[in-house]
Amino acid sequence: MKVLVIGSGGREHALVWKLAQSPLGPRLYCAPGNAGTAELAENLDIRAEDIDGLARWACEKRPDLTVVGPEAPLCAGLVDRWQAEGLVAFGPTQAAAQLEGSKVFSKEVMRAGGVPTAGAATFTDAGAAVDFVRRQGCPLVVKAEGLAAGKGVVICRTVLDAEEAILDMMVRGVFGAAGRRVLVEEYLEGEEASILALVDGERVVLLESAQDHKRALDNDQGPNTGGMGAYSPAPVVSERWKPVIEREVFGRTLTELKRRRIVYRGVLYAGLMMTAEGPKVLEFNCRFGDPETQAILPRLASDLLPALQACAEGTLRPEMLRWRPEACVTVVMAAVGYPGAYEKGRVISGLDQAAGRPGTVVFHAGTHMEGGRTVTAGGRVLNVTATGVSLEEAARRAYEAVADIRFEGAMWRRDIAARALRRSG
Repeated sequence: MKVLVIGSGGREHALVWKLAQSPLGPRLYCAPGNAGTAELAENLDIRAEDIDGLARWACEKRPDLTVVGPEAPLCAGLVDRWQAEGLVAFGPTQAAAQLEGSKVFSKEVMRAGGVPTAGAATFTDAGAAVDFVRRQGCPLVVKAEGLAAGKGVVICRTVLDAEEAILDMMVRGVFGAAGRRVLVEEYLEGEEASILALVDGERVVLLESAQDHKRALDNDQGPNTGGMGAYSPAPVVSERWKPVIEREVFGRTLTELKRRRIVYRGVLYAGLMMTAEGPKVLEFNCRFGDPETQAILPRLASDLLPALQACAEGTLRPEMLRWRPEACVTVVMAAVGYPGAYEKGRVISGLDQAAGRPGTVVFHAGTHMEGGRTVTAGGRVLNVTATGVSLEEAARRAYEAVADIRFEGAMWRRDIAARALRRSG
């Protein structure tokens, strides 16, 4: 059996790592992959955004399943292309992927379907957006409408902050076309959580909960990033909320999509704020979260491959997913300067020592091989991940492994899972 995983980050390494454990013994390919995926799969020199190049390879090699990691190829219609070629892909069609590709579309779906979410106004004119902010006052949240690598959301404590965010997106073009239209949203009080679910068009099976850490620095300071670490489970999502989330978030969203004649198959990720009134949706993503996936998959006791196949084919069953009780923590080691400018090509050492620790795996994100050495090749470089009988043990193991690894300019947050540990303490 041949399986192609598309993408090059820590999420894709985690997917390849889990798929490699399948008793079905798949032959794995990763496009383009990284130094970590190269140990488990054949890396292909094809960018994730090169749909034509990927399609040429897939039409020749005929993989039995293609698993799409990042959002950009999904929003560009890769799954539609695969379907036209008679190929099987795990992921939503271009129409369904608008849930992530267009925050305006996503908000319209939520409003029409009665999904609990923040109030919002949409603007195509910067002056009108600034006037609205001045009338409303802060705190508010300013969001670029399109894809911005997880960085297009700015929490604004002051009107000046909101004005700057609007100007950055709409006038200065920090996020390019993604920021030509913005949403100005109500600020929700509470604690964030990530709930991912496998969806086969009809059935929804929730994955275990997680919590991401978006800000670059400890204590949720600094700029937004793609994610600096995550842990699972997230205690803020108690058992009583899971049926509510399944029914009011996922169920209502899928019902509204079907009303629009859109079938959703793949993974659907709900970024939630757990408020005093219950869970409210901050955003939807149409793919596995990064770095949430790195904290969730090590807890999966069952074979991932049949579940993804069933999802793509419309035959998903809840019993296909079984979970270990252990907790998991993943810590992102990034290049200094991230999420801004950063240097590449720094030699990484200590990987074997870190990975040799109990319950520990190091997922590569921005790495590649150069002259027989592993070097940095991105902003988020590594996801140092560990499981433990408790969240405290998982965090301790992860940070002990972080201490084993060296590369010039390495930076990481030192408080991943601290909020949950305070809650349990």
